[in-house]
Amino acid sequence: MTATAAEDLAELRRPVRGRVTVAAGAQVLATALGVVPLVAVVELGRRLLGGQTSGLWAIAWLAVGAFAARLVLYTLAGGISHLADADLARTLRRRLVRALAELPLGWFAGGVAARVKTTVEDDVAALHHAVAHAPGDMGAAIAGPVVAGAYLLYVDWRLALLTGAAIGAAQATRMRMVRRSAEPAGRIAAARAELSASAIELVRGIAVVKAFGGTRAAERPDATDERPDAPPERPDAPPERADAPPERADAAAERVGAAPARFAAAAERYADVNDEAQRIFIRQRSLARATVAPATILLLVTGAGTWFAALGWTRPLDVVAFLLLGLGLFEQITPIYTARDQRRRARDAAHRISELLREPPEATAAHPVALPAPAGRALPLELDDVRFGYAGGHEVLHGISAELAPGTVTALVGPSGAGKSTLGLLLARFSDPTGGAIRLGGVDVRDVDRAELYRHIGFLFQDVVLLRQSVRDNIALADPDAGDARVEEVAAAAAIDARIRDLPRGYATVLGEEAELSGGEAQRVSIARTLLADTPILVLDEATAFADPESEAAVQDALAALAGGRTLLVIAHRLPTIAHADQILVLDEGRVAERGRHDDLLAAGGLYARLWHAQQEAAA
Repeated sequence: MTATAAEDLAELRRPVRGRVTVAAGAQVLATALGVVPLVAVVELGRRLLGGQTSGLWAIAWLAVGAFAARLVLYTLAGGISHLADADLARTLRRRLVRALAELPLGWFAGGVAARVKTTVEDDVAALHHAVAHAPGDMGAAIAGPVVAGAYLLYVDWRLALLTGAAIGAAQATRMRMVRRSAEPAGRIAAARAELSASAIELVRGIAVVKAFGGTRAAERPDATDERPDAPPERPDAPPERADAPPERADAAAERVGAAPARFAAAAERYADVNDEAQRIFIRQRSLARATVAPATILLLVTGAGTWFAALGWTRPLDVVAFLLLGLGLFEQITPIYTARDQRRRARDAAHRISELLREPPEATAAHPVALPAPAGRALPLELDDVRFGYAGGHEVLHGISAELAPGTVTALVGPSGAGKSTLGLLLARFSDPTGGAIRLGGVDVRDVDRAELYRHIGFLFQDVVLLRQSVRDNIALADPDAGDARVEEVAAAAAIDARIRDLPRGYATVLGEEAELSGGEAQRVSIARTLLADTPILVLDEATAFADPESEAAVQDALAALAGGRTLLVIAHRLPTIAHADQILVLDEGRVAERGRHDDLLAAGGLYARLWHAQQEAAA
């Protein structure tokens, strides 16, 4: 049974609940003591006007002592609650990091960066008010009015009931306004979110939009009224290419104009929603100023108190008590509304945090199997009827079988979408096969401890990830204890040493802050990292795909240094790069359509031959 948001918040707060309760109790007591100086003023006035001089200093010192105790208690409450909140935030972020580290690698392939950032940073921060402020504020909002109200009842029950009725009516009006404001406020929030998303989309694609004249769509107020399948005609648009099919030209125009048109529509929508909501808010604010404002309550209490004094029902000095304490009652209740809104946000944030913590971790073997000692440099790698399908989706790999002998080069080729990269991700254990097995040295990789597996198999993918750390730390990621000489050695082997030395602080340069690298340079840093890991088996997913032409030769030289003596599985898109492979697996729609060496596959005249000739013609 899935926990509710309130249950999630209660569970997350459990480690600091005791400290938060102590802090809330201190704040409640401080609030109650805050009434004492006001009561002392009234009592001093009562005695002075009555001609009594005894006990004045005692009352004065009582007020001073209560004020000092209140200050100490407030400081204590704030310190305890904020330290508890800081401890909870630190604990939750550590739990989240541990949970993320235990998730299957495939979980991170679904574009979850925004969710992780929001949960780890924003949602944890959103718990601050619920932990550090809400319990104490709620307790104070009850304790203060109760203590002050009890004293006012003692002074004059008639005027106390009238004051309570006035404050109750004012709060009822306020609550009604809050409820009526929720719906337009929600519309404003939704419109603001859409405006923000469309602005980000426009900024990210501004270069393409400007290059293709898409900004004109934003200048038309009726741009969003056009049918999606019929982009608006632009008399000033450049003529279409003669060889562009009309339907493709229309689709391109639609895509180009979509971002500015969406932004224009979002801005218009936000303005309309905000204008409509402000009309409601203006009426409510006017009503609030007339009925809920403290000045209104002051006028009511003063008028009623004067009338009661004239009738002899109360003494003039007693009216002063209501003027000092009655207005405070109204303001002391105000934190309830803030606490309610903040608690709603905290519940939603706690639910998202708990959902991430409840994500099922990666399946690990209860009793990991040790890999056998290799006869040579590497263990044999076997793909045995490997199948894979996404949860709730179709199967994308249908029984892939192959053997990778130690020290050989196996190439995976095929049309786009054939399943080449998916098979590489299975070897990296981003996901596990849904059928069949991948065996290393005869042992199913699912039964091998992940750390041991990665000491045998290394990976070099198209998308290079460099951390916001020094170049040295990026290279030494696989072996943080590696000496500087070893790091520089592998960098030289990867043909990147000279470029690193040209950076502002050489190997100490922090990437992403002090310097940026081109795609080919970043790939060579990644190759140096893989060289340092020194795994006997390597999976290469078209490592030169994003290298600029100027650095491609350097990347190829680095790959040659990397490949020496290792077992390679190369996922290739450019067939000339794997013409000398020991075996080539040609994938088509998730199946092995052909296998063999380059010359044999060309002679067979099948899919591989067609792909080869198509690339040769394109190159010519």
